[in-house]
Formats: sequence, C-alpha cells, structure tokens
Amino acid sequence: MTSLNTLNNLKTKKIRVGRGIGSGKGKTSGRGVKGQKSRSGVAIKSFEGGQMPLYRRLPKRGFNPVNKKKVALINLDYLQKLIDTKKINADVKINIDTFKKSKLFRKSINKFKVLSNGDLNSKIEIEADYSSKAAKEKIEKAGGQIIIKNQSK
Repeated sequence: MTSLNTLNNLKTKKIRVGRGIGSGKGKTSGRGVKGQKSRSGVAIKSFEGGQMPLYRRLPKRGFNPVNKKKVALINLDYLQKLIDTKKINADVKINIDTFKKSKLFRKSINKFKVLSNGDLNSKIEIEADYSSKAAKEKIEKAGGQIIIKNQSK
C-alpha cells in the first residue's frame, strides 16, 4: 500500500515565478532582460522574425467566390410601397431592369427573389428569377401574374 507522501511527490509543483533568486525564476522571471518580449501585455502573434508569415504565404481560399451570384431579396410589402410612392409603375411588366433603372438595385446584382412578407394590393405582372410559394400565391390572389425565369418544367 502506497503512502500519501509518495502520491504527493509524484505531482510536480507549479513554478512560482518572481519569488526571489533562490527559486531559480526570480528577478526577471525567466523573461530575460529588456526588449519587447520582456514587458507585460505584449504578444507578437504570428511574427516569424521577419520571415513572411504563414498566413501571408498561403493563398486566400474559401468563402469568397470569384463569380458569386448576387441575389437581391424583395418583399411584397416593399413592392407595394414602391408602387404607392410611384417609384415603379404597376401597369408595366416589372423585372430586374425596372429596379436597376430606378436605381433600387446596384449594377452588380444580377438576380432577384420575391418573398411573401407583407401584403400586395396592386395587380402587377412581375418577372423574377426566384419566388417563394407564398409570394406567388399572394401575387395571383391580388390578380397579378409572376413569371419565373429559367424554370425547369
């Protein structure tokens, strides 16, 4: 049977730095003398002594596609607001060019999706790239028509 003293001797004691020269880690606490690394609160993250750091040597990858499809989302209540403020005409077919001409979409946006948030009172004909089922139902309920481009049949 092992005694308690033997078990306690198996654990190595934590070195208490800065507790006098007799401890072996006194005065400068093992940090050397002077310089940036001897000061407190300094961390030189990813610094490799002037060598080009690893994160700059490797190419950029992931989550930044070169030809990302920018899809604008437009809700029915916003469409109704645009019609009420006469920014777009409800009598003409509404498509992506309509939004770009009235400067509601940036030039970089090449597709848009109609979502069903809010209500639509106006009878509109809209040509979109995507649409939610609920939005399609609301547009048709208001007496309008929605055409989905490039829809596989």
